[in-house]
Amino acid sequence: MLKEDVQKAINDIRPSLQADGGDIELISVNDNGTVQVKLKGACHGCPMAQVTLKQGVEKHIKNKVPSVVSVEAV
Repeated sequence: MLKEDVQKAINDIRPSLQADGGDIELISVNDNGTVQVKLKGACHGCPMAQVTLKQGVEKHIKNKVPSVVSVEAV
């Protein structure tokens, strides 16, 4: 269920990333609340990717799924 909730939150923000030529893929959700994602397209290697990950993606996921502790790019 946790993984499904995280996927729903990612699907909420996916259009914003795609509008800038990027995308995001859910890799895993660990029992300790760590979410691993893969940034793709223009997001992969972008100098602002870390800011997008922490201030955009992580913030949104934590808001929608409070049990998430952190979001990491792999």
